[in-house]
Formats: sequence, C-alpha cells, structure tokens
Amino acid sequence: MHKKKIIISIAVFLSFLLISTAYAGQKSGKSFIWSFESGNNTIYLLGSIHVLNKESYPLPEEVEHMYNCCRKIVFETDLDSMNDGTVQEKMLKRGMYPTGQTLSGSISAETYEMLKRKLEASGLSILSFDRFRPWMVALTIAGSEMIRLGFDPELGVDRRFFSKAKQDNKELIFLETNEFQINLFAGLGRTRQEALLKQILVEIRIIETMFADMVNAWKSGSAEKLDSIMNESFREFPDLHERLITRRNRRWVAKILNLARQKGDLLVVVGAAHLVGEKSVIEILRTKGYKVIQR
Repeated sequence: MHKKKIIISIAVFLSFLLISTAYAGQKSGKSFIWSFESGNNTIYLLGSIHVLNKESYPLPEEVEHMYNCCRKIVFETDLDSMNDGTVQEKMLKRGMYPTGQTLSGSISAETYEMLKRKLEASGLSILSFDRFRPWMVALTIAGSEMIRLGFDPELGVDRRFFSKAKQDNKELIFLETNEFQINLFAGLGRTRQEALLKQILVEIRIIETMFADMVNAWKSGSAEKLDSIMNESFREFPDLHERLITRRNRRWVAKILNLARQKGDLLVVVGAAHLVGEKSVIEILRTKGYKVIQR
C-alpha cells in the first residue's frame, strides 16, 4: 500500500470518531463555547471541529473576540509536530505488524469480512492492508472517508487558531504530546483494536444519514443532542469511550486548573466531544465548584 495513503492525521481520525460535523456559522442561541472565572482570569473553552470545509467559515464573531482577548492558547497537542515526518514514520512503524503476523490472522472472520466489503466498495483490495494493525486500518479508513465527504484538516477550528496564534506570537500550550496521542490507538490491546475497527466500519455506513442531525446540534449549540449522538456511537464500545474521552477529560481538567492559577485570560481549544456529557470537561469543572457558563 502506498505510504501516503496510510499516513492520515490523527486529528482527522479523532474528528470522525468523536462526531465531526460542519460549523455553518452560529446566528442565534448558544454555541459550543463555555467560560468560567478562576479568580485570576477567565478561561474560555471552545469545542473544536478538527476537520471542516470552506463553507464552514466565517466563524462567529464571539469566537474571534475570545481569541483576541487571550495571550495564551491551549490545544490538545502540537499540530505542526504531529505532521512532522519523524512522528509520521513512528506512527507508521507502530501501525504495522512484524514479519510473520497479518491482519487476517489477528481479527475475527466477521470483522475481516466487514472490512473486505467496505474496501471492495471503494475499489481497494484488502490484501493491501494485511500488514497493518486494526487501529491503523481504522484510522486510514476514517480519514479517507472524511476527505471523501469534502472535509479538510487544514480547515479545522484548531488548525485555524493554531496557525493564527503562531503568526500572532501568542503562547502555545499543549495538553498532550504527539506520542501520547499515537499511543491512544497503538497502545490498545488486540481485542480493543478490533472493536475500534468495527466501530469505524459501522459509523461509516450511517455517517451521511446522521449528518443533518449533527449539523443542527452544532449550529444550535445543543450539547444535549451532540451528547446523545455520541452515546449512540459508543454504546457498544464503553471501554473505548473511557480511554479516548473520559480519562483524557480528567487529566485535562487538572492541567487547565493549574493554568488557571496564572495571570492572563486563557482560550482552550479541544474537540467538541470532550465538552458534552456527564463526564465531560465542563461537568468535571462544575463538580469542583466552578460556575461554567455556555455562551
């Protein structure tokens, strides 16, 4: 398989897995923006969509205003380093089986057949993927699907503000390392990797039919609706939700509160999926006594 095909940004994959949708511009009501006062500063939390299309812009004026007010911008990880050749090579190496092991010999016949049907429908041979581990196959399929639907990681909310913050010489802060994000998937055991692949294969079949609901939830700022869609997405995969969402939320809150002790307003840009639900960053902050308001 051509190397360029298999190396897809993890941001694209997370966007697909964690409910990606278009930001069509907020005209009224609430949006995916929250804030709270720490005593030293104001912390803004922006729910990011990692992949968007050109029609998704411009963003609401309030988002731009928040950015202008903050000298420190927090992101999930260093987006430039994630696209560095060395990091990509490391991801590719960890995503491949050693000599003697294959995908066909590592997943169930049911999952293998599901994957085969999906690939053949896209004009691809499953044999091209036989050296790759399930998590890497899932990442590639998800990324390719988002691109096919017209989305571009270079147009994502986090990428836009990442590039803008660098240009404006703002302080960039990262919640996770590139290695940590790669290990979210590469560190999965055999059973969980297959579960991840199955989840993606199921999601792909319904993503276009779910699209209208996702767009409406995002445009209206309906955290409840987006949470409902997420719950359905992860219903059969609670372990993955715990690993990819809940545990990271807890770690992020500790880091955000540490930053809140410093002077200067702060803008935190993380995937929108991390800001909805009872175990979200927002709810964890509220349980710690902070008054977090959706704007």
